[in-house]
Amino acid sequence: MTISNDLFERAQRLIPGGVNSPVRAFRSVGGAPFFVKSARGATLTTADDQELIDFVCTWGPAIHGHNHPVIKAAIAAALENGTSFGTPNPYEVEMAELIVQFFPSIQKVRMCNSGTEATMSAIRLARGFTRRDKIIKFAGCYHGHSDSLLIKAGSGALTHGSPDSAGVPASFAQETVVLPYNDRAALVEAFATYPEQISCVIIEPYCGNVGFIMPDAGYLSYLREITARHGTLLIFDEVMTGFRLARGGVQELESIVPDLTTLGKIIGGGLPVGAFGGRADIMDYLAPLGPVYQAGTLSGNPLAMAAGIAALKLLTELNPYAKLDALGRQMQDAVMEAAQAKGLPVQMPQRGAMFSIFFNASPVRDYTTALQSDAKLFARFFHACLDRGVYLAPSAYEAGFLSTAHAGAAIDRACEIFDQVIREL
Repeated sequence: MTISNDLFERAQRLIPGGVNSPVRAFRSVGGAPFFVKSARGATLTTADDQELIDFVCTWGPAIHGHNHPVIKAAIAAALENGTSFGTPNPYEVEMAELIVQFFPSIQKVRMCNSGTEATMSAIRLARGFTRRDKIIKFAGCYHGHSDSLLIKAGSGALTHGSPDSAGVPASFAQETVVLPYNDRAALVEAFATYPEQISCVIIEPYCGNVGFIMPDAGYLSYLREITARHGTLLIFDEVMTGFRLARGGVQELESIVPDLTTLGKIIGGGLPVGAFGGRADIMDYLAPLGPVYQAGTLSGNPLAMAAGIAALKLLTELNPYAKLDALGRQMQDAVMEAAQAKGLPVQMPQRGAMFSIFFNASPVRDYTTALQSDAKLFARFFHACLDRGVYLAPSAYEAGFLSTAHAGAAIDRACEIFDQVIREL
């Protein structure tokens, strides 16, 4: 028995499913998960000393690779002064200044502890500001596991075939209108059906939790126009895409100005974190200034803030986005060339440091077409890659991530493995 198998057996006796987040259980691809004892650069080292080239990057935060010395040093320096204060601290002010500098749409920002907290709080704020109850979300977009949002969700909910979670009251679900991504007509119908009732539209502007999916040309601009026309707030969930695809996220790439933005992952440098921000007049509805309550004992935690500040300053110093896009295109070329030679139907949407591999004959542009992909073939592909030393997300419906540490030998070796595996499928 391997060390990982022993750990998983022990974990299953104490932790539901043996994991603390469902997608880690490998239910979608079969088999048992491995346990990691260390990570550095683009490499994970398992409890059994297998080295893996990592394209999960802790689900997004590790844009500079694992255990980066600058981020590690920043955490160590902050740790010298304590782990948590329960009071304002200088780090959170500097973090707010950096976020506002990177995201022009954000005039004020509130820190929290996770992406789920950020999206939940942003929606509560939108409801309080507009005095409306209904929200619009899009099928396959995952915005955390708060009750109003676990309806046709992506990420682990989709992977495990349970997009509607038990424990969510029907009355909550009735206030959530779920539309297909990339469908303008559905937006028009929703606003006509619920006039002056929709508080906000929340969207992953580039989907990452049903696989990586890009919007149709002009779709996000249309979304901005129709929400403004109806007095509805537009929330961009950039927990995944913020700082990863550009310093100012998708809204910078697409020249869109949302009313509110949710953030996470990279701004914690690998430690738990979330944030939401936007127009000052909306944000001032938050307590202690306004009537919308939101709080968190560990919000603005000095260790997380120090790590995130270091990560953001590295992005300014290195400006790695062209380099990351080149790495993504190198991988895309290798996968598509092998798929064409083999005659396999493969789609590989990619932009910058995000990508997906869908075994699908048609372009994937929404939840429905994502589910038409061959998940069983992906599972075979996943395990063949893992056996050769490449770790992809253990689901056919998750985005992959690149880091600056993949440049050079790691990306070259991964491309070789992708080519071998696809030709042998």
